[in-house]
Amino acid sequence: MPVAPTAQDIVAARAALADADLALARAHAQTPVFEWRLRPGGYEGLFRMIVEQQVSVAAAASIWARTVQGLGGSVTPQAVLAHDIDALRAFGLSGQKAKYGREIALAQVEGRIDLDHMQTLSDEDAIAALTAIKGVGKWTAETYLMFCEGRLNVFPGGDVALQEAIRWADRADQRPTEKQAYVRAEIWRPHRGVAAHLLWGWYGGVKRGEIALEDLTA
Repeated sequence: MPVAPTAQDIVAARAALADADLALARAHAQTPVFEWRLRPGGYEGLFRMIVEQQVSVAAAASIWARTVQGLGGSVTPQAVLAHDIDALRAFGLSGQKAKYGREIALAQVEGRIDLDHMQTLSDEDAIAALTAIKGVGKWTAETYLMFCEGRLNVFPGGDVALQEAIRWADRADQRPTEKQAYVRAEIWRPHRGVAAHLLWGWYGGVKRGEIALEDLTA
């Protein structure tokens, strides 16, 4: 079963990141202590991530609650496959998300992926296995491995908030592209997941007005 990194793990990783990269040291100095946000994984965890995408937190919670109730309280591949697309849509899911939920369920029951034992795969192999399923993009695969499996070295370079935080850290005029973000994150190995959490924390603090972002040209 996945285990979240301990507070000591995160403290040590943040210190190593700050030592390795002066730009990231700014984010480290301004961002309070945070915990790793580990969520339940498996089929239910991945399906829930799909359901929650591109909707508000409140809407996601409501739709997920209706989905769990509609499936009889147990979100399993078998329970989802027992419902057709229209039945799943009645829970509040979009047609596309209902289809993706069934695609993931089929991959699990057909043995094309084993979401309960992903820890046996390397990060790269796990991402490849997940993205082979229709409806699971690279960002979803990476964030699943971070949030549901506690993997420390996964970095979702396509995340816009992370790209913007990198821009701030580097005092750049433009956000890096996804490809550039992956290249930029190489120096943060083997703590790229902690770097992502740190940048998210910094970004959120600035957006909430809790952290003052100094002049980027300074």
